[in-house]
Amino acid sequence: MDLHIPLKKFFGFNKFKGLQEQVIKSIVANNNTFVIMPTGGGKSLCYQLPALMSEGTAIVVSPLIALMKNQVDAIRGISENNGVAHVLNSSLNKTEIAQVKEDISNGITKLLYVAPESLIKEEYVAFLKTQKISFVAIDEAHCISEWGHDFRPEYRNLKHIIKAIDNVPIICLTATATEKVQEDILKTLGILDANRFKASFNRPNLFYEVRPKTSEVEKDIIRFVKQREGKSGIIYCLSRKKVEEVAQVLQVNGLKAVPYHAGLDAKTRVKHQDMFLMEDCDVVVATIAFGMGIDKPDVRFVIHHDIPKSLESYYQETGRAGRDDGEGYCLAFYAYKDIEKLEKFMASKPIAEQEIGHALLQEVVGYAETSMNRRKYLLHYFGEEFDVENGLGADMDDNSRNPKKKHEAKQDVVLLLKVIKDTLQKYKSKEIVNTIVGKENALLTSHKTHLQPFFGSGKDKSALYWMALIRQVLVVNFIKKEIEQYGVVKLTEKGEAFMNKPTSFMMTEDHSYNEENDNTIITNSKSSAGIADAKLIKLLKALRKSVATKQGVPPFAVFQDPSLDDMALKYPITLAELSTVHGVGEGKSRKFGKDFIKLISNYVEENDILRPDDLIVKSTGTNSGLKLFIIQNTDKKLPLIDIAKAKGLEMSALIKEMETVIFSGTKLNIDYSLDDLLDEDQQEEIHDYFMEAETDDIEEALEEFDGDYDEEELRLMRIKFINEVAN
Repeated sequence: MDLHIPLKKFFGFNKFKGLQEQVIKSIVANNNTFVIMPTGGGKSLCYQLPALMSEGTAIVVSPLIALMKNQVDAIRGISENNGVAHVLNSSLNKTEIAQVKEDISNGITKLLYVAPESLIKEEYVAFLKTQKISFVAIDEAHCISEWGHDFRPEYRNLKHIIKAIDNVPIICLTATATEKVQEDILKTLGILDANRFKASFNRPNLFYEVRPKTSEVEKDIIRFVKQREGKSGIIYCLSRKKVEEVAQVLQVNGLKAVPYHAGLDAKTRVKHQDMFLMEDCDVVVATIAFGMGIDKPDVRFVIHHDIPKSLESYYQETGRAGRDDGEGYCLAFYAYKDIEKLEKFMASKPIAEQEIGHALLQEVVGYAETSMNRRKYLLHYFGEEFDVENGLGADMDDNSRNPKKKHEAKQDVVLLLKVIKDTLQKYKSKEIVNTIVGKENALLTSHKTHLQPFFGSGKDKSALYWMALIRQVLVVNFIKKEIEQYGVVKLTEKGEAFMNKPTSFMMTEDHSYNEENDNTIITNSKSSAGIADAKLIKLLKALRKSVATKQGVPPFAVFQDPSLDDMALKYPITLAELSTVHGVGEGKSRKFGKDFIKLISNYVEENDILRPDDLIVKSTGTNSGLKLFIIQNTDKKLPLIDIAKAKGLEMSALIKEMETVIFSGTKLNIDYSLDDLLDEDQQEEIHDYFMEAETDDIEEALEEFDGDYDEEELRLMRIKFINEVAN
């Protein structure tokens, strides 16, 4: 049967894309069919064409009203009769529902789009039972699985409703599904016999990058967007509040951005979506409520301000970039703090749901922290192998452009595989790592694992090292994660073979995203991530040392490292410009600035440097009000705890704000508060420590005093110290 004739007749195309033809043949032959095709691969044509060719009406179950409307409009556009496609959902009135029923009864309607909630209604089921139904297509089928990234309970009942209407073939389609989700979908719908079609998940034109998320994340985003002025992009945030904040910061900095989230009224949402489609704005800052129904082919970048809850979500959201096969830049900001925040949100959910959530989050952590080819990591997650040497898009990620050091880890891999085998392949990654480093817990004790000779056999290396090795061994298929008891690690034949006859295994060292590293401000060079001018930093550090010696203070009291990094990015050559540098206010720049701007000015001239003068990032002014409040109330000697409460802050957050004030050179007197906390001798002891210390790092101070003082006391003393010696 030649499907090219109807393809040309209905859609005007001369040839099919990818797997479309095979899928359509399976549907036309009345087979249950399961299709996994990435966003932009042409999924909808797979059910639209057979529906137009078949007798009766095809029911298309879809979770999004906006998406249904787009598809119905598209189908009506290729037919003389408007009744060829209809939606049946909560947006219709009685007259419209009667029209839909009439068109179906008269054999005019070929495609009926319904939300799962509507399909449950008895009156609709009773009506559809009396009609000729060609097949049922379930779009966004991952919603069926609680392992999917968008689980919807009402999808679980579809099997019974479809059976009640008619015993017709079922076609499921999804753009992302791991093996676990695939099995779940097929079981739940009772179609284990379905023909399965899976297109490649590789999008070779997308560039993947993960950067450490610092307190400067908004500045990083502004720089990134300004370098792509006039190009379309989406910025995803997890909360509505953050969406509003980021959109506002972008607007204040002269960028055409609008917010989009479920808290805005429908009219505003539609307006903002249309502005984006019609290019009246360049950037949409959104929660994940945005994008499902968006078919804009020329989105040039997708930024994740917050890391998403699962790799499926990440893949779906980044997949909105570069659908026209043109440039697509996917940038995610990552800090482990965000993962901890997401875990806290999960605490209120049922245990089973929490377990699933944790497992999915760990996959995200693995992706963010890995230093191997990100495309290979991502595709492996979806059960697809990727050839790093010859695969399309092999060098399109930050890790491939800036490879990290590798070292021989053959013996460590053997040790890891043996521990998995000797613990009878019943543990998840975390337990395996605990066994190797010798960390006891209730589960290990109950299995008597802590008494085994191999317990602690790899304690010379950190848990992070072993976790990174597990990820890398997983991707080369020496081990696999069990589908039924998700997360339990099993050996594969390939792993057994390696254990018996080890060969070289070069392990790449993972990225470390701990707090100390979070101060590196990374900017985006044209090719990939670049870093502040290292040569200039060296000169600035030497100058800082000599200024500090002259003033008789430690170097960090002059300027902190992040401030020097930022100077080596912005090249400030006036005091006004210097005061916009991270951690440098007007007070600091007046006191120490002259020598620094002189040095930078000479450096810029000698090296012909193009200064990024557009990188002076304006703030929305919300924080300046808080700083003023802190200064005024410490002047009044108000207890710090009361100042924190008045602004709804935790004590640690208030201290952080006070540090910002003090490090920028403004005086802040908190002696009255410290006198209640520490006596004179204690204060003197900490003051002397900071005077002699190489660094003002609090971790090091905690170590030095070994439990004599807590973190809060040391941070407050550091504020007093900087106030006295540096401001």
